[in-house]
Order: sequence, then C-alpha cells, then structure tokens
Amino acid sequence: MSTPSRVLLLGATGTIGRATLAALLARGHQVTCVLRPGSEATLPEGAGRVAVDLTDADAMARKGFGDLRAETLVSCMASRTGAPGDAWAVDHGAHVNALAAARAAGVTHMVLLSAICVQKPLLEFQRAKLAFEAALMESGIDWTIVRPTAFFKSLSGQVARVAAGKPFLVFGDGRLTACKPISDRDLGAYLADCVGDEGRRGRILPIGGPGPAITPLDQAAMLSDLTGTPARIRRVPVAMMSAIIGVLGGLGRVAPSLRGKAEFARIGRYYATESMLVWDAARRRYDAAATPETGADTLRDHYAALLRGEVADDRGDHAVF
Repeated sequence: MSTPSRVLLLGATGTIGRATLAALLARGHQVTCVLRPGSEATLPEGAGRVAVDLTDADAMARKGFGDLRAETLVSCMASRTGAPGDAWAVDHGAHVNALAAARAAGVTHMVLLSAICVQKPLLEFQRAKLAFEAALMESGIDWTIVRPTAFFKSLSGQVARVAAGKPFLVFGDGRLTACKPISDRDLGAYLADCVGDEGRRGRILPIGGPGPAITPLDQAAMLSDLTGTPARIRRVPVAMMSAIIGVLGGLGRVAPSLRGKAEFARIGRYYATESMLVWDAARRRYDAAATPETGADTLRDHYAALLRGEVADDRGDHAVF
C-alpha cells in the first residue's frame, strides 16, 4: 500500500468519482472533495469537502482552495454534454483554474482522468481535453494521465429494450467498433493506485477492463444469452446519421439552438464508428492486443445484474441509444 497522501478530488459526485473516492479512502488517503457551491451531495465518512466554483477564474485566482494543503490532485471531472462551450469551460478552463490553485496549495502530482478517444481528436471536447493535457504536462509538476476505454454505463442503454423484446440496434454491420469496457469500481481502483505509484508518473496510460475486446454484436449476443431469447438485430446505416448531422449543421447556421444538437449527433457518430482501443498510428488501425487491461468486473456480469434489478445505471450523457 502507498504512503497515505492528502488528496484533493475533483468530480467526486459522479459515478467514477464516487468509486475513486471509495478507493482512495480504502487506501488510507486523506481526501477533500471539491464540490460546487450549494452542493448537498452526501459523502462517505472520512471524506472532507470544500465548496469552490472552478469555472470562476477570478475567484479562483483570489481564493483558490483557501488554507487547504495537499500533495496530490485527482480529477474525475468532465463536461456533462461534450458541447463545445461546456467542454472548454470544464474540460479545459476549470481544470486550468484547479491546477493553479492546487499548486498554490502545495500539490506536486496530478492524476487526470482523460479519455482514450482523444487519440483521434475530431470533436471539440476532445480538443479541450488535449489542451489541458498539454498544459498539465508543461506545468512543472508530476503528472499521470489515464485514458480509459468505454464505461459499462455507456454500453447499457439497450438492456431494457432487449428485455422488453425489442431489437438490439447496431450501426453498420455491428462490427465497426470494439472496446474493452471497464467498470467504475475497477477504474476507480486504478486511479487511486496512481497516487502512490512512481512508475506511472510522467506517463499517458490507456486502460481497459478484462478482455477480450467486444463489438456491438457481442453485446447483443450477451443479452440474448442472458434473457434466453433469440438475438434480434436492427442495423442502422451510418449514412443516415451523417445525413442528420448535415441537416442539423445547415439549420444551425440560422438557428443557434440546433448547433448543440448537431454536435451531439457528431459525438454519437464518433462513438458509433470509432473503437475505444489503442490507436496504432503507423498501421492506421485500432489494436486490441496493445490495449492494457485491469480489474475483474465484466460487462456480462453487469448486464446480468441490471436484468436482475440489482444495479441501476446513471448513464446521463454517456450513451448513444
């Protein structure tokens, strides 16, 4: 076990943040959660809290984290929607403000939860994440950047519809993409272990859950087996989504309210056509074998627990369907 550290945690109220908080406390770290002003979130025993508006650059410059002292900053914070304004305000701006305040509080190491999709940045939220990654690497403090693959919750949107006898929807032939999905618990443990692991410092770490990599058709087969019903597949042409994006993009030039919908559609198409695996730039392909694995939780077991009603997914904006 690593030497206990004083940790500032961003994003502690999200599903991954809660799992990371539990893992940090289990490892004996002294954790203070940075929450939005007015937050009434209930925290586990042993966790401290401080109310700070990380998006207010002026207030952060004046007050920062007050008199708090810490050695490590861990961030599980991310924009809610991925819309350009939200992404640059949170994935970049709020992180820049937090890093400056953390350094003033004595922080010498930051563990950042990023995303594996920034390998091929075609969307604004990916560019915002990369901009902060660059700022962190140039900050002069130690850093660890973790880029996880798909989350269980982002692959669970069709469990209820399949259980209700509806077909499983796939883009193209259902084999366009693959991933090694990771649970919140396993990812939280991995992030917590980064705090005291000197070997993970100064590294960008892609990480997935237990293999092998699975496709949407594999997900459909899991649900078919678990529900005891024949797999029914409905294929959605990628061209249809591209057409929708084109229409929304055009209308967005005269109706600003539609710009956000066009961007959300672009995000959906990205996840429908790009694998969440390590990208081999030399060979121009995704490489499942090169994608590291951690933990023991499997998507199949998660699906089974969902069908039994033992767990519920707080998917928020993490789903295409």
